[in-house]
Amino acid sequence: MHNYDALLLIAFGGPEKPADVLSFLENVLRGRNVPRERMLEVAQHYYHFGGVSPINGQMRALVPLVEAELRERGPRLAVYWGNRNWHPMLADTVRKMRDDGVRRALAFVMSAYSSYSGCRQYLEDIARAREGAGPGAPEIDKLRLFFNHPGFIEPMAEHVREALAQLPAAALVYTAHSVPVSMATSSQYVAQLEDVCRLVSSRVGRNEWRLVYQSRSGPPTQPWLGPDISDYLRELHVAGVRDVVVAPIGFIADHMEVLYDLDTEARALCGALGLNLVRARTVGNHPALVSMIAELARERMGQAEPRWLGTLGPSPDECAADCCAPPLRRGAQ
Repeated sequence: MHNYDALLLIAFGGPEKPADVLSFLENVLRGRNVPRERMLEVAQHYYHFGGVSPINGQMRALVPLVEAELRERGPRLAVYWGNRNWHPMLADTVRKMRDDGVRRALAFVMSAYSSYSGCRQYLEDIARAREGAGPGAPEIDKLRLFFNHPGFIEPMAEHVREALAQLPAAALVYTAHSVPVSMATSSQYVAQLEDVCRLVSSRVGRNEWRLVYQSRSGPPTQPWLGPDISDYLRELHVAGVRDVVVAPIGFIADHMEVLYDLDTEARALCGALGLNLVRARTVGNHPALVSMIAELARERMGQAEPRWLGTLGPSPDECAADCCAPPLRRGAQ
């Protein structure tokens, strides 16, 4: 076991004013074959909310909560925050850690599931940030995935239960971010999502549920996971369903994909179809999740036993060399 002196929180990042939006999206899409027209279309989603993503606000609130949890229950670690795509950029944060004398840190990534974009790419981000910091950069060990940890499952079940209380006879629909099929097959993304759906459903007393996907962004020639939530809502309407609870199980917080793709587009579609829609809250900065972050740090330091629910067991501390490979790249059509 290693001794650590810091905990680094890593998030996707998001713009905080309209002038940030295009530069942020250029960071997100760098190296990807996404047409500029599609980028400008997504930019409108951010402009719809004043050019502000909720991610940075959530992270600003999370940092002092984690600091307080670590002070109360340990381990005593300095807390830092860096983003993949917007300020505070991860590279800048790692340089600050170096300048503050941090020698070895744990990293908690705000992504619960395995996939290239949700796991391995963050490892690449960390390696690139350390390389940019140069000599004296801290060693950084990423904490394991937490999709089936009670600190994620229990608050998600709490929020789904709240939503079902408003529409007791509703169809229960879980959503996750769609990814290319080639990305999904190189990870346990779908199996982990399905396990979480089962775990949450059992806690809210539901045997019937459906996992669907949202927020596809790739070219039409590239296969992505489906069905899309809009298509499934239309299926429910045709089948005579009138009440729907949508639970964004694939998201830890209210990202723009939740606010726009669900709260705006899906809600408008339901209005047109005559469906009643209640969207379950994401976990956000729930006290159970805050406690889980500290617990995962203690676990990695040999001060706590791993906890998990379901059938897949705890994720390994280190990814295998061949898991979560990047998706096959094809030219944009």
